[in-house]
Amino acid sequence: MIGEGNPLVRCAGIDIGSRSIELVVVEEGRILEKRQADSGFDPMAQARDLLDGLPYDRILATGYGRHLFELALDAPTVTEIKAYAVGAGFLFPEVRTILDIGGQDSKAIALREDGRVKKFEMNDRCAAGTGKFLEIMAHSLGYALEAFGRAALQAEKEIQVSSMCTVFAESEVTSLLARGEDRKAIASGLHRSVVRRASGMLKRIEATDPILFAGGVALNPCMVRYLAEATGKEIVVPEQPQMTGALGAAIMAEEMRSKP
Repeated sequence: MIGEGNPLVRCAGIDIGSRSIELVVVEEGRILEKRQADSGFDPMAQARDLLDGLPYDRILATGYGRHLFELALDAPTVTEIKAYAVGAGFLFPEVRTILDIGGQDSKAIALREDGRVKKFEMNDRCAAGTGKFLEIMAHSLGYALEAFGRAALQAEKEIQVSSMCTVFAESEVTSLLARGEDRKAIASGLHRSVVRRASGMLKRIEATDPILFAGGVALNPCMVRYLAEATGKEIVVPEQPQMTGALGAAIMAEEMRSKP
């Protein structure tokens, strides 16, 4: 870390997710650095590698593995809900609704006018409706994950997949392929099923325009289009949507440090 005599005030936020780790460093409200790595089988080793050689005064952890980070580095933590609220407010101050679809959970967050959390819904019980679900389904259909959404958008029809349980859905996809059904049509139906679940969460928190779509799944163009169609609302996607939580944690670390 930077010594106490160093005049710079650099604060880091680290978001340790089930699939990836994001790191953001800010100084007086300016983003100085962004780093990312796969979580792998040893997230703490990956986190240490990301921090290697990086100067900072204070760090705040969020995400799936934040408690492991707290134990390993004796660092404070913040919930993903708060981190995403702050990160979203920094990027798009007008946003009052956030949807984050991560690797193993998804969350919908409604914000008050002052940016504080009003209410939220979270799905962390199973892989249904998450990035992991889409990843497994893409593999079942023989698509690379980054090509999965583009293929779904090219479908001339849509085949609905009835099960949202990952195991049963994978079996259903296998059966559909065996019957000679079009891969793109199945891919479209799978995306629609995830969007239906996300739309339900957004409805329950009374989502308002615009909706900030965060997390790695926001990079999927099919999810963005189908979500806009399902909700009838404007969907905004940050340039690096997966960095939203780490950015929020970094800003909160800066605010904490400035307090007496």
